[in-house]
Amino acid sequence: METHPAFTLALALAAGILCQSLARHVRVPGIVLLLAAGAGLGPDGLAWVQPDALGEGLIATVELAVAVILFEGGLNLEINRLRREQAAIRRLVTWGALVTLVGGAFAVHWALDWPLMRSLLFGSLVVVTGPTVIGPLVRGLRLRPRVATVLEAEGVLIDPVGAILAVLMLELATQPGADSLREGAQYFALQVAVGTGAGTLTGFALAFVLRARRLIPEGLENGFVLASVLLLFQACDFFVHESGILAVTIAGVVVGNLRSRVDRDLREFKDQLTVLLIGLLFVLLAADVRLEEVMALGTQGLLVVGLLILVVRPVCVWLCTAGSELTSRERLFVAWVAPRGIVAAAIASVTANALAEAGDPGAGELRALVFLTIAGTVLLAGVTAAPVAAMLGVRLPGRDRIAILGADGLGLCLGRWLQTSGVSVVFLDSNPEHVRQAQEAGISVIFGDAMQERTMQRARFESIGSAVGITPNQVLNSVFVSRARELFGVPQGYIAMTRAGTGIAPDLVERDEARVLFDGPHDTERWEVRGRHDEVEVEEWEVVRKPGEPEGAPKPGERVVLLGVRRGKKVFPMFEREKLGEGDRVAVAIHKPERAEAEAYLRWRGLERPAIVEDE
Repeated sequence: METHPAFTLALALAAGILCQSLARHVRVPGIVLLLAAGAGLGPDGLAWVQPDALGEGLIATVELAVAVILFEGGLNLEINRLRREQAAIRRLVTWGALVTLVGGAFAVHWALDWPLMRSLLFGSLVVVTGPTVIGPLVRGLRLRPRVATVLEAEGVLIDPVGAILAVLMLELATQPGADSLREGAQYFALQVAVGTGAGTLTGFALAFVLRARRLIPEGLENGFVLASVLLLFQACDFFVHESGILAVTIAGVVVGNLRSRVDRDLREFKDQLTVLLIGLLFVLLAADVRLEEVMALGTQGLLVVGLLILVVRPVCVWLCTAGSELTSRERLFVAWVAPRGIVAAAIASVTANALAEAGDPGAGELRALVFLTIAGTVLLAGVTAAPVAAMLGVRLPGRDRIAILGADGLGLCLGRWLQTSGVSVVFLDSNPEHVRQAQEAGISVIFGDAMQERTMQRARFESIGSAVGITPNQVLNSVFVSRARELFGVPQGYIAMTRAGTGIAPDLVERDEARVLFDGPHDTERWEVRGRHDEVEVEEWEVVRKPGEPEGAPKPGERVVLLGVRRGKKVFPMFEREKLGEGDRVAVAIHKPERAEAEAYLRWRGLERPAIVEDE
C-alpha cells in the first residue's frame, strides 16, 4: 500500500499527540504508547505510516525537530542550579559519556559478537539519557532539588555530546585507519568549538532582541526565535557537520538564563511545540524499525540492555559522582534512572541509514538494538522510579508548606501564628524592610519578584501546599496564586480581597481555584499601617457555641480579622466560606484601640478566650 508523504506526516502528528494525551491520563511514560503506535501504524502493522514515503525528507524532519527539542531543553536549565552540582554534572557529560561508550561497546561485543567499530558506534548511541523522558519523570516524582538538577542537566547537556561522539564513531566505522582517528579527534574539537561559540553568540543576540521593546513586533517573538534556532542549527551544520546540535543547546541555556519580557510565553510555546514534535518523531522512527530485526536479537539483545542498566550505568554514576555532595542513596537513584529518548532514536536512525549506504549489513540490527534499549530503559524507569525513589528517600516530603506573598501587616501576623502552630512558612517580598521583619520573626523569606518563576523555584514551590496572597493589590494577589497553581501545581490558593466582587480574584474563586482569605474582604493597607504603629494584637479564641441571631449582630468592620483555624491537628488559614465548629481554635488579629467592639463581635460569633488565656 502506497501512502502519500503528507498523509504519513499528518497521521504521525495526530497519533503522537493522542498517545501523549492518553499517557497523561493513565500516568505512564508517553514514549511507551508512542513506540506502540509507531509499530502498530507502521509497515509491520496497519502500514498507514510509511516513513520511506518521506525519502530524504525524513532525515531533514528528524534533524530540525531535534534542534527545537534541545533548544527547549536548554531553556529550562538554570545556571544557578547547575553551579551547585557542577562537578557531578561536568563529569557525567564528559567522563561519564566515555565510560558509557566503552561499557556499551563491550556489552554488545561480548553478548552479540559484533565487530569492534560497530560495537563502539552502538556505545556512542546509548550515551544520551533523554531529557524528554527525564523531565516529566522528575517533575512527577518531585525529587529532591539536588537529584532533579543532576538528572535534568545530564539529560540535556549529554545529548549534543552523544551526537558528536556518534558522528566520530561513524566516521571511524566507515573509514577506518590511524589517519581517520587523528582527523576525527581534530574534527571533534572543531565541532565543540564551533557549536559552543555560535550557540553562545546567538543566545546573547536573541536575549538582547527579546529584551528590547518594539524591536520585534508583539506577537511575533516566538516565531522569530523558532526561525533563528532552525537557522542556527542548519548554518552550523553547513560549515561544520553536526555542530548545530550543540549550538542550539547552548543557545537555549543562554536565552533561558537571561530574563526577557516574553520569557513565560516563549517557554510555553516551545514546550507545546516540543510535545508535538516528540510525538511525530517517535511514531515515525518507531514505524521505521522492522519487528523481525528486533526479534532477531533474541535474549542476547535483552542481555545487552540488562548490562547497560545493571552494570554500565551504576559504574558510570559511581565514578562520576565520587566526592560530590550527593549522598549514597541519591547516587544509587541517579544510577538507576537513565531512560533513553528521542535523541537516541533520531541519531540511531540517521546513523543506520548512513551505515546502510556504506554497505554495512548490520545497520538494521544496530537501529533495532537502540530501540530495544529505549523501550527497556523507559519501561523500567516508568514502572520502578517512584517506588525506588520512595525506598531510597530521595523524594520531597508532602506539600505541607505555606507560601505567603507580603511579609507585613496581616501577612506577618498570619505567618507568625502558622509558624508557632507548627506549620512551615516561607514569605516572598521585594521590600527590604518587610524582609527584615520576617527574618527577625524567625520565618524563612525569599527576596525578589514573586511573579518570576525563578523566585518561586528559590522558594521551593514544589513543596508548597497553599499559596497565600496578602498585599493591598488584589490583582497581584490573584496573579500570584494563579501562577503558583499553573507553574507548580500548588493545590490550594488564598486571596486577600480588599473589595468584594472586583478584580480578577472573584473569577478564580468562582472556578474553585482559590478561596477568599480571612472572614471576607479587608483593608490590608490599613492593617499594615496599624502593624507599623504596634496597634495589632494576635490572640487565639475558641468556638464554644453557635453564632447569635443575625438581627442586631455587631459589625466587625476593620476592628478584628479572623486569620486562621486550628482544628485538632489541622492548621490552616481562615477563608470566607469556612464554617466554624465547636472546639475550633481561631487566631484573630485585634485592633487594640477598638478591642471592646472586636471582642463583642467575637463573642456574638460564639467565640471565647480559652481559660488558660484568661488565667494569664
